[in-house]
Amino acid sequence: MKIDPIHQFNIEPIFTIGHIGNHTIAFTNSTLYMFIAVAAISLLMIGGMSRGQLVPGRLQSIAEISYEFVASTIRSTAGAEGMKFFPLIFSLFMFICISNLIGIIPYTFTVSSHLIVTAALALLVFFTVLIYGVYKNGLKFFSIFVPHGVPIYILPLVMFIEILSFFLRPVSHSVRLFANMLAGHIALKVFAGFVAMLGVSLGALGWLGGMLPLALTVALTALELLVAFLQAYVFAILTCIYLNDAIHPGH
Repeated sequence: MKIDPIHQFNIEPIFTIGHIGNHTIAFTNSTLYMFIAVAAISLLMIGGMSRGQLVPGRLQSIAEISYEFVASTIRSTAGAEGMKFFPLIFSLFMFICISNLIGIIPYTFTVSSHLIVTAALALLVFFTVLIYGVYKNGLKFFSIFVPHGVPIYILPLVMFIEILSFFLRPVSHSVRLFANMLAGHIALKVFAGFVAMLGVSLGALGWLGGMLPLALTVALTALELLVAFLQAYVFAILTCIYLNDAIHPGH
């Protein structure tokens, strides 16, 4: 029995939209699950808040908790002025979180397991910080590369490190999410494959021996549920920290 933990990450075209030169433009499984994630978020927020009951139901409670959670994260890291970026940060958090949770369901697709998706989200944050920082503060924005209290004789080295770390933010921002989701899903596939492989090859004895991999698979699934939320939270809070540089440069 062959175990292929990478097959779950394959991009499969569903139908072709058109062609640009020799390149095919197709609606893929990745695109489909992006639409599913957006639809699920829309149903949650619109359906949950449409009635606005004094005693909230399940959907309204989830919607309100999500809103307050992201809002409190922004206020604690970027201040009250950071709330102007609430739509961006809330959208990123909900999209990543729901996409990750959908990806845990068997035979679905995890959008954030592809670097091109996480890199696009990270670049959106990077250019938002850069453009807004220059727009709001002018040249003062670049004071983030000159930390206060640094002796003049090591200032060039510190400035080089700060500039390098600033332009590497999209790399770390995107790779962290991509790598965690990729590694977790591969581990799940491998341990789940052990259960099926032992059962097929050794019969009843194999199914008995597969109890340990099965227990590990259940434990990994629970861990992946936690990681799905935590990675969305980490992405959102790093976005808040980066935006704080644009709002309050030099602080």
